[in-house]
Amino acid sequence: MSKVVLITGGSSGIGKSIGEYLTDNGFIVYGTSRQPENYPNSKFPILQLDVKNVSTIKSTVDTIIEKEGHLDVVVNNAGAGITGAIEEIPEAEIKANFETNFFGPINVIKQVLPQMRKQQSGLIINITSIAGYMGLPYRGIYSASKGALELVTEAFRMELKAFNIKMTNIAPGDFATNIAAGRYHAPLLENSPYKKPYGDTLNLMNSHVNSGSDPQMMAKAVLKVINTKNPKIHYKVGEFLQKFSVVLKRILPDVVYEKMLMNHYKL
Repeated sequence: MSKVVLITGGSSGIGKSIGEYLTDNGFIVYGTSRQPENYPNSKFPILQLDVKNVSTIKSTVDTIIEKEGHLDVVVNNAGAGITGAIEEIPEAEIKANFETNFFGPINVIKQVLPQMRKQQSGLIINITSIAGYMGLPYRGIYSASKGALELVTEAFRMELKAFNIKMTNIAPGDFATNIAAGRYHAPLLENSPYKKPYGDTLNLMNSHVNSGSDPQMMAKAVLKVINTKNPKIHYKVGEFLQKFSVVLKRILPDVVYEKMLMNHYKL
């Protein structure tokens, strides 16, 4: 029996690559988008879902279970970028980012758990970010929202162990996707004290995304995790130096690591 997979944010970028790769490997895949009508040629069905709207999550999950009878893997991939000096990012935008990157995945998890508990099986993969392991300048809110999801997964795993439901994080580095286009950018204000360092950092971040790794690397990592009997808590996927930065944070004194980051961002 083919495993049924739900991927939030499955219409483009990493989510699309994961969906196509799993479809090619014999999985029954359902992706989601807030506007599924924009993707009529998708290799797998795209259903309407907004992670900030619980009723759309429930409707989509119910539709899949009614049609397939089971739901085996959920990939919480939908997310949003945000940049800016924290002082200058409107509170509403900070809250909106957490709604998508943190509360959204939790909403999805809450909707699928009853079915997985009934099955006594299931796997939930949260797509976080290597940025979630460190507070990055002008990406602090993004780092915080992804870091929060990393931590809550650790707690969830222990709460779900008795039901044979597994959960893990996969933290990507920079990948060549359209995330920069959909990211909220706090505007570069002419009279801002952050104008030059924020502008320089923004250009650096965009260049990293544009020259990022092939999203197929993430798709292969997801399949490997699905086929792992007991997935680890944390996985990192990306260029060596991006993954190694997490190791350095663990072993270097805080002030040394901070100086390394500031040198990298030329601050």
